[in-house]
Amino acid sequence: MAPALWSCLILVLFSGLVASGFPRSPFRPVGKRSLPEGVVDGIEVYSTKISCTVTSRFAHNVVTTRAVNRAEKAKEVSFDVELPKTAFITNFTLTIDGVTYPGNVKEKEVAKKQYEKAVSQGKTAGLVKASGRKLEKFTVSVNLAAGSKVTFELTYEELLKRHKGKYEMYLKVQPKQLVKHFEIEADIFEPQGISMLDAEASFITNDLLGSALTKSFSGKKGRVSFKPSLEQQRSCPTCTDSLLNGDFTITYDVNRESPANVQIVNGYFVHFFAPQGLPAVPKNVVFVIDISGSMTGRKIQQTREALLRILGDVKENDYLNFILFSSDVTTWKDSLVQATPENLQEARAFVRNIHSGGMTNINDGLLRAISMLNKAREEHKIPERSTSIVIMLTDGDANVGESRPEKIQENVRNAISGKFPLYNLGFGNNLNYNFLESMALENHGLARRIYEDSDADLQLQGFYEEVANPLLTNVEVDYPENAILDLTQNSYQHFYDGSEIVVAGRLLDEDLNSFKADVKGHGATNDLTFTEEVDVKEMEKALKEQEYIFGNYIERLWAYLTIEQLLDKRKNAYGEEKENLTAQALDLSLKYHFVTPLTSMVVTKPEDSEDQTAIADKPGEDAEARSVAPSLAYLTNYQPPQTPYYYVDGDPHFIIQVSEKDDAICFNIDEDPGTVLRLIQDPVTGLTVNGQITGDKIASPDSQTRKTYFGKLGIANALMDLRIEVTTEKITLWNGAVQSTFSWLDTVTITQDGPWAPWPPADLLFSPRLSVTINRKKNMAVSFGDGVTFVVILHQVWKKHPDHHDFLGFYVVDSHRMSVQTHGLLGQFFHPFDFKVSDVHPGPDPTKPIATMAVKNHQLTVTRGSQKDYRKDASIGTKVVCWFVHNNGEGLIDGVHTDYIIPSLF
Repeated sequence: MAPALWSCLILVLFSGLVASGFPRSPFRPVGKRSLPEGVVDGIEVYSTKISCTVTSRFAHNVVTTRAVNRAEKAKEVSFDVELPKTAFITNFTLTIDGVTYPGNVKEKEVAKKQYEKAVSQGKTAGLVKASGRKLEKFTVSVNLAAGSKVTFELTYEELLKRHKGKYEMYLKVQPKQLVKHFEIEADIFEPQGISMLDAEASFITNDLLGSALTKSFSGKKGRVSFKPSLEQQRSCPTCTDSLLNGDFTITYDVNRESPANVQIVNGYFVHFFAPQGLPAVPKNVVFVIDISGSMTGRKIQQTREALLRILGDVKENDYLNFILFSSDVTTWKDSLVQATPENLQEARAFVRNIHSGGMTNINDGLLRAISMLNKAREEHKIPERSTSIVIMLTDGDANVGESRPEKIQENVRNAISGKFPLYNLGFGNNLNYNFLESMALENHGLARRIYEDSDADLQLQGFYEEVANPLLTNVEVDYPENAILDLTQNSYQHFYDGSEIVVAGRLLDEDLNSFKADVKGHGATNDLTFTEEVDVKEMEKALKEQEYIFGNYIERLWAYLTIEQLLDKRKNAYGEEKENLTAQALDLSLKYHFVTPLTSMVVTKPEDSEDQTAIADKPGEDAEARSVAPSLAYLTNYQPPQTPYYYVDGDPHFIIQVSEKDDAICFNIDEDPGTVLRLIQDPVTGLTVNGQITGDKIASPDSQTRKTYFGKLGIANALMDLRIEVTTEKITLWNGAVQSTFSWLDTVTITQDGPWAPWPPADLLFSPRLSVTINRKKNMAVSFGDGVTFVVILHQVWKKHPDHHDFLGFYVVDSHRMSVQTHGLLGQFFHPFDFKVSDVHPGPDPTKPIATMAVKNHQLTVTRGSQKDYRKDASIGTKVVCWFVHNNGEGLIDGVHTDYIIPSLF
């Protein structure tokens, strides 16, 4: 069985925002009527309740927030919830002044048309998007009249999966203001009985822990309650801000007197299987490790540290080997070796000496590992009752040897032939995660993303711990013939200690009196069969008597599990098979009101006497999955998570996104056509980017309204002696004196390894590998190694347009390897900086408020406005709200804008 993943996670964020989206002010207005404590910008969020009901591992979660507009004019109220990526939204309702507007789940294409109609009319919409490692963020807002009340209620469900011997509900709590009635309640019912229940919070003091948090369990029931008073929520006795900001975690497990448990309600059954006390099956594990140049630095260091810890956990009857791949493939030993103390000592010395460099040959690395395991089995060099595992770690895409993902997948599938699982670990975001996941799933494994963070080595070690102790192999769950319909997956290559196998289905005969289930598997020393017999009528009677079982929970659990497995199968299906799997998953999603990757939830609400449409979509794990979501999650295109971005596009509009503020600043540069501006200059890495301005075909008589754009860009890398000139007609590359020219009609990828040279941090030698990808008539991506990526957007207009030319947009999507000495109109903002906005008040244009911005020791008058982000759609773009700094960015940019004018493109 594949190791269990995550369970029930909740993040509650709620805040009152004015209709135009001003930041909240911490100050109360002088001379105004007294407002209740907890009112922010006129909005009081007076109640938030998180109710989590768990029945037989199936969690039903309801998040409810109530707010009132105590201002004297309409205000915008936003409702944000972060929920697990493994969960399905089942309902969302909006209640305004007692009138409820429910959500309806529809097929994505149907919802897309309804949504696009709303967007074309300037309407707002809800959004679900990826948020960090384990969460998806649901956001919706509504314009609330003075004195009106609103209730937001979001419901979602998921099956909690056992992970390292326990089920975990992880609640990320962050209300951002004091709330009169704040409450978390979790009720748990487990027919097997609860063996342990705990709850803790990272933000709770001992005093608060004792009085606000209660937890108890007895027999089959458990309960956790967290109800902090207003005084307990304060960050200090006289503060008006909340200390509720951190992790709230509930963990529990169930009794295991019997290794299996079967439950039946209304003709549906669920079968849980998790035996205890079995000896671990010896394993033969080959670690296939990417040591290409992009792994240089922190990644390879964390990989070494993780492997050294893993070697400390390997058992003496296990066999192992290491295979390293870059441009070529190298092995520690020619064949598998037993994990004796002497061999482990030698393995540690080998791991400590792992260094990175070169390209990425995934195909040959995997095939070498598979061949080694197959040969060891054929030649009887490993124990007969042992099991084999391949664990691959990579941080990029194949780019040498066989580099076609579909061909690598075919080669690996044919070589493994179903004999053992493949686990793929993707390090970071610069890789084709969909490929890794698809290849792992079809070889009975799974993929896991390893996030680039300080704990990456612990993530790697944690994954190994999940698969370190296989207790059974070749597990088959059997039921009476001609008695079961619509069975979920019932065969697993491995069962790992601390996990759980879950099978669900439907009884053909609902009047069945007894029910028998057999679980067969190969153990460390012998074959085992576990049998569970259930009295159907007595079971149903006992379960129906429980107080807080919600609805037909086993039927919904079966539907959830079936949809989840159909969607996994769909990832490796083609043609008619994929169409059939899609149809089945879609039918179940609509029937059971689940928001899945195939459906959307549509909520229509009144606003300004017109209908407003909000849509909730479920995004996928990688960029490809996100690209097919057809509502706002699709139309907003990609939004790099947790990473600031910088770009210049249009007239030319410079946009600086400040991630710490969840806000953006923008400014224009007004100069004559032909002027060249320095956008980025980094003396350490040798990278520079300059842009030349072009203008309309016919200059406007009114110079104040003239339109200028970037018509030419120059990207240079002094260390590589490389220059790239991008115009609206062509792309030209110079390697020294050698020139290559490409058209915007091409679709092509160019790669080149650079010289080893100092790369930030300055004491690190790094090969800034160049990758240029031209997407026909759309855009061009330029990457220098791991950590510098630019995207150039081609804007094409009608050739016979009387005024406008084609023009270019320039986007910085990754700059974390640029040095602290980087400067330029864009480059200076790669370094952290802060700003504060105050005194927000209406301007001459009521849709564009005016405010005072404190930034870089200046007090600037700024205007609320918006620009467009065209990274995914050069014709429509996505609206980006920002504070506009006037006078060519004066006071925001260092110096004055003329300091950035240079004589030529290079």
